[in-house]
Amino acid sequence: METRNYTNDAVELLKELIAIPSVSRNETKAADKLAERLKTWNLPFGREGNNIWIGCPDWDNNRPTVMLNAHIDTVKPVSSWTRDAFTPTQEGDLLYGLGANDCGGGLVSLLQTYRIMLQRPRNYNLLWVASAEEEVSGDNGLSRILPLLPKVDVAIVGEPTGMQPAIAEKGLMVIDGYAHGKSGHAARNEGVNAIYEALDDLVWLRDYKFRKVSPLLGATKMTVTVVEGGTQHNVIPDTLHFIIDVRTNEFYQNEYLFNFLCKKMTKCELRARSFRLHSSAISPEHPLIKRCIERGMLPFGSPTLSDQALMSFPSFKLGPGESSRSHSANEFIKISEIEQAIDTYVGLLDGLTL
Repeated sequence: METRNYTNDAVELLKELIAIPSVSRNETKAADKLAERLKTWNLPFGREGNNIWIGCPDWDNNRPTVMLNAHIDTVKPVSSWTRDAFTPTQEGDLLYGLGANDCGGGLVSLLQTYRIMLQRPRNYNLLWVASAEEEVSGDNGLSRILPLLPKVDVAIVGEPTGMQPAIAEKGLMVIDGYAHGKSGHAARNEGVNAIYEALDDLVWLRDYKFRKVSPLLGATKMTVTVVEGGTQHNVIPDTLHFIIDVRTNEFYQNEYLFNFLCKKMTKCELRARSFRLHSSAISPEHPLIKRCIERGMLPFGSPTLSDQALMSFPSFKLGPGESSRSHSANEFIKISEIEQAIDTYVGLLDGLTL
């Protein structure tokens, strides 16, 4: 089949997936649809929960492995949609629908790339993985199946990047902070104000700058995004709760940053929700990245999180569509972007030596 035929298969599958609501943690019917289509293409697959994967039939444990990964879940549609988010609508080159851009286009493009590459000689194994719960970094997504997969040497993650390689990605750590005081009447000089107890720590957090700045990702960034305290105007608040959003570059591990903050923010109690979403990066000298550069692509650093954060092996994001369309009303992808993605992926993988 020519690339155009594979593009048609990709678009038709994407339309079917758009029509199935698959908000994070509710992807069962979308996974069922994928499984159904894989059976029609005679592609044996594994499934764990709502995660699906396929390994090439000529698998050889002595060869390196390339993983092609994208997620099947979506965010909830925002209220400003003027179309039915679950009705795939094609208008010329544009295909509208929730998840079309993030990350359905990458998902179906990588699947067709897998089908094409099965027919080409390779000195590496090929593994296609459709993961669930990416949008919420859920425990039943990629982290659930990684222990079940064979050793992976490098992964291409099909997030929308305009088909430019994102060779670094910021990590994420969410921290709950608590300040404690003692309640009292606001009209009298009594009690300990929890808001005032937190002030010095919050001002320090606002003003502190980490020394190591990444050429691709910029500085590690800490932002207080939620503050909750007090019950009424005449009661001294005895507790204050705040949330810190921490976006790390590749120079700082989450565990180190948390311990550093605990030492500096001495008036408050800090609790990290998770340490597992680390920053990730791949060397510009990796054979796949060198191939990207040879084809005129421009490597960059991505501020947005993906399943890359869960991968302990080299990986990078490369996918059709634009990140700016993700999570927005009237989300769309271009059919031409899907066709270009398939051509680009095949060009990168054909003849690749790892």
